[in-house]
Amino acid sequence: MNILVTGGAGFIGSALCRHLAADPEQRIVNLDKLTYAGNLASLRQVERLPNYRFVEGDICDGLLVLEILRAENIDRVIHLAAETHVDRSIDGPAAFVETNVLGTFRLLQAALTYWRGLSGARSQTFRFHHVSTDEVFGDLPFDDSLFSEQTPYAPSSPYSASKAASDHMVRAWNHTYGLPVTLSNCSNNYGPFHFPEKLIPLTILNAIDGKPLPVYGKGDNVRDWLYVDDHVRALALVAQRGADGESYNIGGNAERTNLQVVELICDTLDQRRPRRDGTSHRDLITFVTDRPGHDRRYAMDASKLGRDLGWTPRESFETGLARTVDWYLDNKWWWEPIRSGTYAGQRLGRLSAA
Repeated sequence: MNILVTGGAGFIGSALCRHLAADPEQRIVNLDKLTYAGNLASLRQVERLPNYRFVEGDICDGLLVLEILRAENIDRVIHLAAETHVDRSIDGPAAFVETNVLGTFRLLQAALTYWRGLSGARSQTFRFHHVSTDEVFGDLPFDDSLFSEQTPYAPSSPYSASKAASDHMVRAWNHTYGLPVTLSNCSNNYGPFHFPEKLIPLTILNAIDGKPLPVYGKGDNVRDWLYVDDHVRALALVAQRGADGESYNIGGNAERTNLQVVELICDTLDQRRPRRDGTSHRDLITFVTDRPGHDRRYAMDASKLGRDLGWTPRESFETGLARTVDWYLDNKWWWEPIRSGTYAGQRLGRLSAA
């Protein structure tokens, strides 16, 4: 199996590459533009494997994509390349339209041209898997309702609107042109190698440094948290066995308010690395002005994925978060260059609860 992963130097993409490349029967080609959140250091454990190849390039370059598809005899495309940070989308939506909408269009066109040139069994087994987000569904009230695969789209931010547009295009290329596709929408991911502008790594690293821990509003917005290794297991499963044209929700069944998340990180660090003055890391929590259009709650019904393909998450939020905190404590080599500014990531004082 030859697999093209787009955005494979990002947080989820690098976890997927590490997972897939562990099987020597699979060849992984990682196409990534290496924008601010793309980090080749996240791929050190696979970069020298004979079944792994990295290509620096843009999914908007349709000719490059087509060249890779043909040269590598690709059987699966798993498309993760995207701009993902909600705050960044509010400040600069153009980049999100460029990558998430136009980039997906270019990728679909290249995949369609490539697929039409295949014959026999290879034409039948080719799949294009598109990775999306729960944010395309808008938000939920504070009750027991869940997003299902049938939930109408109601995106709230430029980021979620751009992802919704890309989802619709993938379905249209399946319906109109017959391109074999699957889709998945996931809840909030966390885990090792997570770029430090997101809520969990930002909180961990600020707490380690004794800096304020910013929480939007009152911290009562709710997210369903999914450990990244559980997510990539699901992605590999859907890309391999998912039914043509079908969409699958992926969730961790781990709803927490943002304040609960930050408090659990503080409690974990109080045990793992107590503050020198003996006070709790909770004393660093600082409530900040809420961002525009902040969705109240996301929660995923992943029962279809469990019923049809047998997937369930292995990590609870407590075990996954403990593993994540331990990883950041033990891997200063990865995050210190980002925090120090020697890496091309800016605005690390910002956070995202989405």
